[in-house]
Amino acid sequence: MPAVTHPAHKAGDFFVDYEEKLFEDVKAEPGEKALVTFHTVAFEGSIGLVNLLQATRLQRKGYETSVLLYGPGVLLGVQRGFPKIGDEAFPGHQNFNNQIKKFIAEGGKVYACRFALQALYGHGEPSLIEGITPISPLDVLDVVLLHKRANAVILDTWTL
Repeated sequence: MPAVTHPAHKAGDFFVDYEEKLFEDVKAEPGEKALVTFHTVAFEGSIGLVNLLQATRLQRKGYETSVLLYGPGVLLGVQRGFPKIGDEAFPGHQNFNNQIKKFIAEGGKVYACRFALQALYGHGEPSLIEGITPISPLDVLDVVLLHKRANAVILDTWTL
C-alpha cells in the first residue's frame, strides 16, 4: 500500500476555496419578485431546507419573495415539537419551523394549500406556524401565474 505523504486534515482546515465567486452578486431591481414552491415531504430529504435557505437568500437580495407549500410540502409549515409544541426532540428537529419563522420575520410570505393540509394530511389551519397564510387549492395555480406575469424568479421543486 502506498504511503500517505500529506499531513492529515484537522479542525479549521478548508477542503475547498469557498471565497472564490465567479459570478456577480445579483441583487433585485426595485419591484422584482421571487416564488419558491415546495411539493416535498418534510424530513425526507434536504430539498425542503435548501429551498427555505434559497427563499431567505432571495429575500435578502431584495426580491419580494413568497413560498408556496402544497401537496406534502404543507407539512413543512405545521407546528412541531415533542413533548410540547416548540420543543426540540433532537438536534435539528425544528430546522424547518425555525427557518420559516426567520423567513416570515424578514418579510417573506408563506402560503399553504388548504386542500393538502386538511384532505391529505388531516390538519387544520391552527396547525400552521404563525404567519403562514392558508389558501384555496384554486389559488395554487393562480399564485404561480401571477408570479409568471410579473416575470418573477420561480424555483419549483417536486419530490416524491
